[in-house]
Formats: sequence, C-alpha cells, structure tokens
Amino acid sequence: MQKKIVSLMLFVCLFCLQGFVGAEAQAANKITQFHYSTVKDVLQIEIGLNKEIPGVALQAVDGNSSALLLDLKQTQLGSIKKRIALDSKLAQSIELKQVGRGNGQMIIALAQPVSSLKYKMYTLPADRKTGKPFRVVVEIRKAPVIEGFSADNVNGKTIVLDPGHGGSDTGAVGPDGIMEKDVTLAVAMKVESLLSAAGAHVVMTREADCDVYGPGATDRQELQARVDVGANTPGADVFLSIHANAFTNQQAHGTAAYYYAKTDADGILAQSLQNRMVQYGGLYDRGVSEANFYVMKHSAMPASLVEMAFISNPNEQNLLASDDFQDKIAKGICLGLNDYFAQIGN
Repeated sequence: MQKKIVSLMLFVCLFCLQGFVGAEAQAANKITQFHYSTVKDVLQIEIGLNKEIPGVALQAVDGNSSALLLDLKQTQLGSIKKRIALDSKLAQSIELKQVGRGNGQMIIALAQPVSSLKYKMYTLPADRKTGKPFRVVVEIRKAPVIEGFSADNVNGKTIVLDPGHGGSDTGAVGPDGIMEKDVTLAVAMKVESLLSAAGAHVVMTREADCDVYGPGATDRQELQARVDVGANTPGADVFLSIHANAFTNQQAHGTAAYYYAKTDADGILAQSLQNRMVQYGGLYDRGVSEANFYVMKHSAMPASLVEMAFISNPNEQNLLASDDFQDKIAKGICLGLNDYFAQIGN
C-alpha cells in the first residue's frame, strides 16, 4: 500500500513538472525592455524581448474605438510594470496582461478615437553593437488633416522622394550658411510622414545627411544612384526630387517645378505640384518648365523636380529654414500629388 502511495505521488509530481515545463516552453520569450518617446507628434513605443517572436499582431480593440491591442504570443511579461502612464497627447496609458498559458497582451489606451489616428507595427532585429534586443515597435500619429486632401487618392501608391544633395554635397548655401541639403531633407521627411499616414508607400533616396552613391562619387554616379532607387522600387508611381533654387542675384525669388516630357503624365505631375506649392507656400509663381534634368529624364515613371524657393534670397532662405514654411510646402506637395493621382485616374 505504501509503495502505491509513493508511486502515485511521484506520478503527480512528474505530471505537474511536465505542465510547468510545457508552460515555460510555450512562453520561452520574455519582455526585457520597455521604452516610449514622442518626436514630431509621433508616439513610438518599443518593447524589447530576449529573442524574436512569431505572431505579433496589432489591431483596434473590438467595441472600443479608443484602444489598440498588441498580441505577444508565447511571451512572459516578467517583472515589467503592468500599467504604464504615458505623457502623450496620442495615448494615455499601457496595460500589460498575461493571457492563458504564456501569451502576453498590451492594451494601449488612446487619447482620441482610432479613426483620427494612424498607427503601424514593425519589428527590429537585435543590435549587438548598441546592446539593443529584438524589438517590437508601435508608432502612433495623428491622421493628416489637410483641406482638400483625400487619402483615397494616394492610398496604396508608391512614391519615391529624393531630397536633393546630401553628405559631401551641400547643394546651394544661403547668405547665412543655411544649406540646401538640410532643408530638402527636412521637407522630404515631412512629406513622407503625411503620405505614409495616408496609406502611401514612400521610398526615400536618403533619410539622413549622406551621399546616396557614396563619398567621392561623380555627379553622374550620384544622380544615377538616386534614379536606381526608383528603378529598384517595384511598381513606383512617381519620382519626386525636392530642391531649393539659387542665383547670383539675391533678389531672385519664387517657386518653380520642372518635368521632362517622357509622357503626358510628367507635365501633369509638375503642374499639379506647382499649383499647390504656390497656394500653400505663398511665394511668387515662376511656373512650370520642361528641363533635361538627369533624375527626371532617366526615371522610368513620371517624375518632377521642384524648387521650393531661392535659398540665395535672404528672406526665402529664412523661410526654407523655418518649421512653419516647411510644413506648408510639405502640405502643398502632398496636395499636388493628391491632385495628380485624381486627374490621371490611376
């Protein structure tokens, strides 16, 4: 009888141990880091894990128009704080829950309805150099509000943005040292943010102060490298190069757009951009002209090059360096693209 009792206890212990091991195997992943920041009205939440996990999904909570749910399958929450208050105009708090045997959930309580926001989720690999683990990243931003802008016209479109110059090439330099490469990148990043929030797929020839081909390249090599970004982007609908103008006479002023007539669409694109940039930027309308610029001529898709203002003009240099003007010209460019797609009907 005593042997039977001992055997039964041993069986129960083994059963419990198997269950414990099974739960641990199911939840072999663990949250090791949590970080959030708000930069330029974009809330970014980073969840670091000890290793890559499958089946990560982000969605609006059913029946709740002001919350997002992130599923973290086979993940233990560990000792991380279970409720985190957020100092953000976009989201109020995060609640972490253990669901079932080894699955985690993160519920983001938003400060406004989901319908007024744009959100996305992506993952980043572990980086040994910086000591950062595998990360799940959630980004939340306000949906673009531009009068006359219909997200339906750009949603699903693929747009290549080319911020002129960069790296070893400063471009034109204004009287006070403002560099063309800096203002073109700043405006392009604002355009990218607005278009991405509207559902467009935006590809940048550069996202930092760098040469696209590489330091020491010839002008032709650098320009071709930018064209190659478009050529290597399957199904790209538009190539847009963003620049600032310059002239020896500091009184030269205004906004201009250029095209190379490969198709009728090229001219329509340039005119659409010019109309809206002048409307929103408020500068002198220098019109639309045909030109033989390399990036337009060699881009397979409809292309345009815009000159937002004259960086050589002291007043327009200051505008180009201002956040307010950059916002206005970025909205003008987005509306110009909106008008272009509406007109060509694709």
